[in-house]
Amino acid sequence: MFSHIQVGGRDLQAMVAFYDLVLGRLGWVRLLDEEDDGPPGAGWHRPGTKWPQFYVQQPYNGLPATSGNGVQISFAAASQEQVTAAWQAAIKSGGADEGAPGLRPRYGADFFGAYCLDPEGNKLCFLHTNDFDG
Repeated sequence: MFSHIQVGGRDLQAMVAFYDLVLGRLGWVRLLDEEDDGPPGAGWHRPGTKWPQFYVQQPYNGLPATSGNGVQISFAAASQEQVTAAWQAAIKSGGADEGAPGLRPRYGADFFGAYCLDPEGNKLCFLHTNDFDG
């Protein structure tokens, strides 16, 4: 299990709006603003839990944020409907389609996933399988 994932953002306002909408479809909420002495950004988590967390921030080194070729961030969903809702929200709010919602039997008989790029090119997957609660 990971503790948190952080991606860089050039247009924080657009990225925060994107993730507010998309992660909201998965039941995640924005963390309260905290003074962490880090660069500007925002974070999300599931209500009632501290970890895992997901962040969008300007890079600590001050250089422009870039997406990682070969990097994918996958979010567990509680249902196939939640996968579809998150993917639709992503596409409607500036994401690029990388694979519509559907079964992916090559990964597992009940692996239901959808893929997109966020507005700055980070690859995302939303998935549901009966092997976890989502």
